Amino acid sequence: MPPRQPAKQSGSTGRKRKLGSAGTDVPDADNNGSTTAKKPRTNKGSKAKQREPVNWPEYFDSLFKALNTVLAFCASRKNFAITFPVVRQSVEGLLKQPLDLSKVAELKALLPDTVNFAYIPKAELRIHAESQDTSKRRENSPDYAAFGSQGASNSSVGAAADDDEHVLVLDLQENSRGKKSSNPGFAHGLPPALTPEATKKLINKRNERFIQAVNELLEATSKHDDPVTLLQAAARDHIPIDPSSRSFNKLSQSDSKGNQRIVPDPADRPAVDAVIEEIEEQEWYQDQIVDKRIVEAKDGHIEEIDPPLSETIAQALRDSRKITSLYTHQVAAIRALSQGKHVIVSTSTASGKSVIYQVPVLRFLEEDPASTAMFIYPTKALAQDQRLALEQLLYTCPGLEHIKVYNYDGDTPQELRAGIRESASVIFTNFDMLHASILPHEDLWRRFLKNLKLVAVDELHYYSNIFGSHVAQVMRRFRRVCAAVGNRRTRFVSCSATIAKPKQHMQSIFGIEDVEEVTEDGAPSGRKDYLVWNPPLIDPMDETSGRRGSLTEATRLMRFLMARGIRVILFCKIRKSCELAMKALRSELAADGRQDILDRVMAYRGGYSQHDRRKIEAEAFSGNLLGIVATNALELGVDIGVLDAVIMLGFPMGGLASFRQQAGRAGRRARDALAVFVADQFPIDQHYVKNPSELFDKPMNDLVIDLDSKVMLEAHLQCAAHEMPLMDDDAVYFGPHMKEICDTRLTQDKDGWYHTHPKFLPFPAKHISLRGGEEEKYSVIDITRVGKPGGYPQILEEVEVSRALFELYEGGVFIHQGLTFIVKEISHDSKIAKLLRSDVNWITEPRDFTNTDAAQTYRIREIKDSPWRAYYGRVELKTVVYGYFKNRNKAIIDAVDLDTPPYERESTGMWMDVPRPTLELMKNSGINAAEAIHAAEHAFMNRFALAADLKTECKVAEKEYKATTSQRKRPARLIFYDPTGTNGGVAVKAFDHVSDLLQRALDTVESCPCQEGCAACIDSPTCKEGNLVSSKTGALVVLKAILGRPIDVDLIPEYPEPIAATQDTIIPAVTVRAAEDIEVEKA
Repeated sequence: MPPRQPAKQSGSTGRKRKLGSAGTDVPDADNNGSTTAKKPRTNKGSKAKQREPVNWPEYFDSLFKALNTVLAFCASRKNFAITFPVVRQSVEGLLKQPLDLSKVAELKALLPDTVNFAYIPKAELRIHAESQDTSKRRENSPDYAAFGSQGASNSSVGAAADDDEHVLVLDLQENSRGKKSSNPGFAHGLPPALTPEATKKLINKRNERFIQAVNELLEATSKHDDPVTLLQAAARDHIPIDPSSRSFNKLSQSDSKGNQRIVPDPADRPAVDAVIEEIEEQEWYQDQIVDKRIVEAKDGHIEEIDPPLSETIAQALRDSRKITSLYTHQVAAIRALSQGKHVIVSTSTASGKSVIYQVPVLRFLEEDPASTAMFIYPTKALAQDQRLALEQLLYTCPGLEHIKVYNYDGDTPQELRAGIRESASVIFTNFDMLHASILPHEDLWRRFLKNLKLVAVDELHYYSNIFGSHVAQVMRRFRRVCAAVGNRRTRFVSCSATIAKPKQHMQSIFGIEDVEEVTEDGAPSGRKDYLVWNPPLIDPMDETSGRRGSLTEATRLMRFLMARGIRVILFCKIRKSCELAMKALRSELAADGRQDILDRVMAYRGGYSQHDRRKIEAEAFSGNLLGIVATNALELGVDIGVLDAVIMLGFPMGGLASFRQQAGRAGRRARDALAVFVADQFPIDQHYVKNPSELFDKPMNDLVIDLDSKVMLEAHLQCAAHEMPLMDDDAVYFGPHMKEICDTRLTQDKDGWYHTHPKFLPFPAKHISLRGGEEEKYSVIDITRVGKPGGYPQILEEVEVSRALFELYEGGVFIHQGLTFIVKEISHDSKIAKLLRSDVNWITEPRDFTNTDAAQTYRIREIKDSPWRAYYGRVELKTVVYGYFKNRNKAIIDAVDLDTPPYERESTGMWMDVPRPTLELMKNSGINAAEAIHAAEHAFMNRFALAADLKTECKVAEKEYKATTSQRKRPARLIFYDPTGTNGGVAVKAFDHVSDLLQRALDTVESCPCQEGCAACIDSPTCKEGNLVSSKTGALVVLKAILGRPIDVDLIPEYPEPIAATQDTIIPAVTVRAAEDIEVEKA
């Protein structure tokens, strides 16, 4: 793929977004206490003056040149394993004298980012030996014989690292990818062996880099110091140690002076500002910090509560939590509840919000032991966490020790549920259980519901869009049932992170008006430093080298912080990034000899077994872990103990709300903390690099609850009528549309009561999934030790069907807790994947495509003042994984074909076709149609309030910028669809408001001052392809065309670049088959 660069269009706002030449993620043995010869940084935009080094040992100069020659030769032959013994023999032949290990370490100290000199597991030297002759079709089933003899490490959570033999490698890192391949099977061609001319050029380039580094060191050394002596001292930290040797543990924990490298106790860790200063003094620091801001510490504000707490409750708080006073926001909320009001508390993370509903429960129980309470959480882990906290409080409260508290969720055994209903005073549950288990069986819960004094809903910001809209209807059903059993006294309290309009959001969710809003935060907080970190050029002396990968930057920063006793959580956007980061940490910490740190790092994400997740949470809470690599599974408030720093790898897909929620996970105990946003190369990330103030100052969007969806309302009315027959008066709960839906969709008896339609019986709740359909899952089983003494198959995790397609295929590399496994066998019938543990130095990436096609039209709608139409109907999705790439250091080393069954599903959606004349105009004007359509789709969705629950066909850079012509052509169509497995209803909302959304999208893009597109107009944080295929000019052309507006001449480039035949991937859309008797609806 060509490098990403703006399109050369005179006076236009278009751009061609290509994948940047991202830096190779290479391990660096640099920072955990080691030193390097510090060089002054040069201006990245300038070329330093080249001259021969002066006053420098001739041997050293000759060594680098000999080493450079040998390694460049090896690099030109891809199947060479560049081990130190192999290189040493060749270099000694050129030098005519022995090659000393310490001399290579001096080179490493001088050029730490260029020289790779470290021990790696011997298994990682496995060289891919399959033929790269692409003229023959590859075998569908890979050969597994190579993996059978490899020693495998324990794959369970917390398992020790492998004890396999290690080998010393020596290489010079380069960002060269070779020339483009004409091979039609590749998105980016396989890098061929370097030509003699290219090899010579590479040697000269490296020699110049070495000379410049030497000159800079000489210039930076005072006349009283000997540069050779300084470099030799720095080199001591770069002499690699064999992890297989007996002396490894002793040597690896010592620095160059023999001092022990011990991780400080977190209580004795240095201050964050001191650590930032230390980072800025590191050799590897190259002005990555592009924005720095500080939120100063603030004192807490306490207040006396009136009426005061009973002595027993005060004692319980004191004994279980060491709480002797309450903050002002806690007092305000507890007071409002005691006055019979409903309360929403929206304050910062870790401000003691749980006390706000725990104290009132204790008060209710002291006044009336028959009182009950319900605590609702979005996740089971959070509910488990909070149940333990309340149990501890009750245990220390005299007179309430006997109170029974239970979790009631999908994991609760059936045989225990009746006992919980009969004896529980407090249950911890979720809305899924309330919807599918409690409300349908309200007759079994009447004791509990009649005595219900308090309902607490935590993390209220979690409930928005379609899920939140379902929850709002469940709450209305719940309030109706409580009233029917004679309980209108229940008080509702909700806690949330800082959100826009918290009172309005609670009113929308609960359907109540009398809400007290508490937003003044009385809790103390420590100082917090925020950094925006943009990866530097791999080689500051060479702008063509590309930027260092964000993953490399994030893991290096994480290692640096952990080595100083700072507890870190690294947030990754997707599960694969999480595992790749953990894999990198394993490799880098092992190479640096820091097994003491590696033993205290774990990954945490969805898919892990419940047992593994609980174990990781316990390890974190106990303080044993120094580092956690996580997805947004830990974005919510599960108490995992003290965290000093948060690193966000890429801008979160949840947008600014997720950014602020993740940043809030650090400093939860009022100590100084650090939050670092490490930017990816994607446009959305770079937008915030250029506009960092928006991360902190830009107001968050209002949380959206859709109460007008008749599709959703009908589903819940069917459930409500099954719980208790409906009557007209119930419109007070369900709104003005209730009567119409009941008359047309439910059945009515002779007395006027509405009942569930028979087609939804006997369990209408089962027809609604609040969070979307539950997917089938594949069991991922480690069979490495099967057949060996004491060996047995072990289930690693479960993977949803929609993900299994892209992660589980024969020969693929599957990563779990940073350990690599090879998929040996997969059965799509039994949904079982069998894996072998194997250390490999490549990863795999599926070669796939997904077609999103309009299949049948149900409705047609005019677009205001336009001759064109919008359509709504059935959408078919087909995903095919036809092979995979093997990648090493971001370079493709091979492609393998697969024969897997397609994954087909149906949904509902809406679409708009791009007029044929507009498609021709773009083609003739050098505007890439794929870029234009993709940007217009995002512009449309950015103006739609429920876009989080709507999907579109994102354009893939690998296909759109392919070196050869793609046979897969797509229609010129903007298409949007409901995620499969959901109850739908979102796409039809967009369809009903299409004219308004199109106009607002055009107005936004047209008025946005950016040149190439930004997060405010055409970029989306949820774009799974990174917004790389995009054109602001193209979006304007497409939007104007669909709206029937004239195309401005100024939008058309004066001297258009012709669209390459290989990038002509869009064809005119054809009319979709329509159902009978469809009338065009007015705009």
